[in-house]
Parts: sequence; structure tokens; C-alpha cells
Amino acid sequence: MSDHSAVKAVLRTQHIETPSWAFGNSGTRFKVFAQEGIPRDAYEKIADAAVVHRYTGVAPSVAVHIPWDTVDDYADLAKHAENLGVKIGAVNPNVFQDDDYRLGSICNPDPAVRRKALEHLLDCVDIMDATGSRDLSIWLADGLNYPGQDSLADRQARLEEALAAVYERLGENQRMLLEYKFFEPAFYATDVPDWGTSYAHCVELGDKAQVLVDTGHHAPGTNIEFIVAFLLRKNRLGGFHFNSRFYADDDLMVGAADPYQLFRIMVEIVLGGGLDAASGVAFMLDQCHNIEPKIPALIRSVLNVQEATAKALLVDSEALRAAQRAGDVLGANGILVDAFSTDVRPLLAELREEMGLDPDPIAAYRRSGYAEQIVAERVGGTAAGWGA
Repeated sequence: MSDHSAVKAVLRTQHIETPSWAFGNSGTRFKVFAQEGIPRDAYEKIADAAVVHRYTGVAPSVAVHIPWDTVDDYADLAKHAENLGVKIGAVNPNVFQDDDYRLGSICNPDPAVRRKALEHLLDCVDIMDATGSRDLSIWLADGLNYPGQDSLADRQARLEEALAAVYERLGENQRMLLEYKFFEPAFYATDVPDWGTSYAHCVELGDKAQVLVDTGHHAPGTNIEFIVAFLLRKNRLGGFHFNSRFYADDDLMVGAADPYQLFRIMVEIVLGGGLDAASGVAFMLDQCHNIEPKIPALIRSVLNVQEATAKALLVDSEALRAAQRAGDVLGANGILVDAFSTDVRPLLAELREEMGLDPDPIAAYRRSGYAEQIVAERVGGTAAGWGA
């Protein structure tokens, strides 16, 4: 797509969801570094998410994490979001931070623990009903640390049973997104370790079950764009948790470790029709900002996804197909390299001006005084963070 007006038209419709937990305090296994002005509840998290949308224009929804974002009235929380110009996006259940889940949640050998975890997942569907959310985003920490600790086959049977019960509860316009991670915190075997396992369960469940790809949840060298192309072709790519990692963690800003990889992924999304509204692919950030300020880091992350998408849209797909059919290896590869090497920042600045936005969202945010405002206003109470 070489026409810049056409590229901007597509970019104008792209939505990138922010995660509520990215606005709270977070850290590593060793330390959580507290910052000033951190939200103290879900309402303040959504207020910060609305600021990201205000300066980017393409982040109109915010994912919530339960029980971290528990409130008395979820319909009221949704109304609060609407009043700020955003909406509640994916609902993320937490079945990994309770002592009962030491040996797993819905795969746990104890039937009582499995029932508790299943009830939480079903409660989250109730929250989706109250907020108008489409997606239930499930990530499980379930797995084994030692050979023989539990039956690998039995755990898959328990997983199937629980997922089927949740699937049955979903409304007509609701979906289940099943995430995977090849290790951590389980080090011997993980119950949903890869895209193939997630895909197999989703196919068995039905069309409302889709695979959620987290860009940081793969072994080094994994060809994520292949996974994306395969799932798009099978209509099973539900969405992304965009982030980066340099080694084993996955919470760094998207595009930080390998921007060319992010571009390659977006190329497959463009070629596979993943930017079309009918595809249903959800673009979501899943990051923790441990040492950098939260809001500008999320703005920067949204811009990174936009830039990768713009470059992918600039790929001359007709020339690429022709080179591929002709077996022109260098020519085909050169078309991708040329698009990646294009400076799309002027194009995106033009787009923002056309949308009535400041062409430099981070500079606009810094001038706004919002960072100083929340430091002054959010005094007292408990800052949100892991487990709150």
C-alpha cells in the first residue's frame, strides 16, 4: 500500500488497548520501585488510560485485571470510563496469586481448588456482562516444577473441562482468548506452553475461543510472524499482548528489544487481513513500567505499534507477490527492508494533526501538567500495584 492517504485511513481506525495494571507500581522478583502519582484504584487507573488516549487518539479501551481492579459496581466503572472517552476492554482473571493456587488453578489436583478457580473465571464473565466487554483474556500459571509431580494427561483433561464450562457461559458477542507461555513460573512443564496447545483447545471449544499471542512468551529465535500468519489463515488469532523482552521476562516496552520483529509481525497482520475490523484481532499492550514513568511509557508504546504498522502498510504487496512468484529472493527481502527503513514519523505527525491531535504526543503530555497534577492530588491511600 504505497498511497499515504490510504495508509493514514487504515491507521486512523487502529485501536491499541492499554492495560490497567501498567499504571500501578511494579517491579521484578527483587524490588518494586514506588513512584509518585500512582493510581489508588481502578477509577484512577482508567483516568490515566484516558490521558493516553487523549494524546494518541488510538487507545480507546483499557483492560482490567480482577481482583486487582475489583469495584463494588462494574456498570458504574464502565460509565466512568465512558465519561472519560474510553471503555472497558478485556477482562483478565487472576488465578495465580492465591495461596490455594500453589499447585495450579483449574488444573490443580484438588477439586475444591479447581472449583474456586472456575468460579472466579465465571465471575469475570459476569463482569464482562456489566461492562460490555467482549474479551475474556485467560492466562494460567498452571504447570509442574518436577517430573512425576502430577499427571500431564490428567491436567489437560481438567483444563478442557474448565474451559468448556467457561465457554458455555460466554454471551453471543463474547470471546475467550487463551494465552500461552512456554515457561515461568512452572519450570518443568506448563499446562498451556505454546500456540499449538492453545490452538487445539480453541478448535475443540468453538469459534468463540481464540488464541492470544504474547510477543514475549516464546523461546529465543521463535518465528512469531509464522504463528501469526498461521492463526490468521485459520481465523483463530484473537489478539496480542504486545511487549518486549531481552531474555526471559516479557514486560518491557513493545519494540524495545527488536523493532524489526515487531514490523515483521505487523507485515503478516496486514497481508493476512488482520487490520480489517471483521478479523476481530485485538491489539493490546501487556507491560510493566518498573523504572520509567508510566503514562509517557504507554504513550511511547502506542507510538511504537503505530510506527511498525505504518511501515507494514507501506510494503508494496503487489511487488512483493511478484518477486515471490518469480523466486526473486533478494528482491522480495529488499521490499521489506525498504519499508522498514522508511521514516514514518512525518506521516504519523500529519495523521495526528488531521485528527486534531498534537503531532508529538509525548511533548504534549509533558506540557499538560498532568504528571504534576496527579502527584499533588493522589496523596494518602494505597498506591495500586501487584495484588492491588
